[in-house]
Amino acid sequence: MLAAKRQNLTELAITRLIQLAGYLSILFVGLICIFLLKEGLPVLFDVPLVRFLQTTWYPIEGYYGILPLLAGSLIVTFGAILIALPLGLGTAIFISEVAPNWAKEVLKPLVELLAGMPSVVLGFIGILVLSPYLRRLLDLPTGLTALTGSLLLGWVAIPTIVSVAEDALNNVPPSYRQAAWALGATQWQTIWGITLPAARSGVLTAIMLAVGRVIGETMAVMMVTGNAPYIPSFLKVFVSPIRTMTATIASEMGEVAKGSAHYQTLFLIGIVLFLFSLIINIIAVTVSSRRLKRSERLLS
Repeated sequence: MLAAKRQNLTELAITRLIQLAGYLSILFVGLICIFLLKEGLPVLFDVPLVRFLQTTWYPIEGYYGILPLLAGSLIVTFGAILIALPLGLGTAIFISEVAPNWAKEVLKPLVELLAGMPSVVLGFIGILVLSPYLRRLLDLPTGLTALTGSLLLGWVAIPTIVSVAEDALNNVPPSYRQAAWALGATQWQTIWGITLPAARSGVLTAIMLAVGRVIGETMAVMMVTGNAPYIPSFLKVFVSPIRTMTATIASEMGEVAKGSAHYQTLFLIGIVLFLFSLIINIIAVTVSSRRLKRSERLLS
């Protein structure tokens, strides 16, 4: 009787600790949001909004156009997802559907190791190896371009896509595959026509989470993209230097006077990044919850 009471008390304490951790997470996010709004919104009363929609970023002279920074973030994010999606999804399909057990035991730890690699190490690889190679290969004035940043950020995004998409593929009921094989479908036809459509929500969640991971990356992209705050022409969009929002905050926050318009503008950029991350995570959670509800309906 006493042992059962102790076990119940232990379970109750663990439950309360988990609840407290969840509430604290919400509180911390709320405090971060309040802090960003407190530091960033006052600049909108001193500087007209239209000045933030210009194409020139030169805060020393009062030019606060964030469009080049927004364009730089979107360019490298799009390029990274364009690179990471086929590689990550292909790897997830191979691990989940094709690879033998011994290969899965080797590949999964390697993917997790890749996910844990520090971004500054990737930045060093980009500066010392990738950037000079691309400069010689494409005959460019400099190898510090959006393409270099996209390649490195694609590397960063691959583990996220592999992990989430593989879980989604593994959660597809085996009866789906067995029914396709019973109808005479080949392995590839089963993967392409049955397994992937059934795991579509999970794959979309993987893409959204990878976008959120990429758009918030700082060190690697700051080291290899050239940090040039301008909007490149369409034909040279990936072979021109750019600057992202995260790189701007990291490189300039330590040099500005606290409370100045420049300081507040950097926090305004942080608010924009926060909104991007919030929207992306809401989409990912919505897609994931729909997948869960559909799975529950199928099982019932």
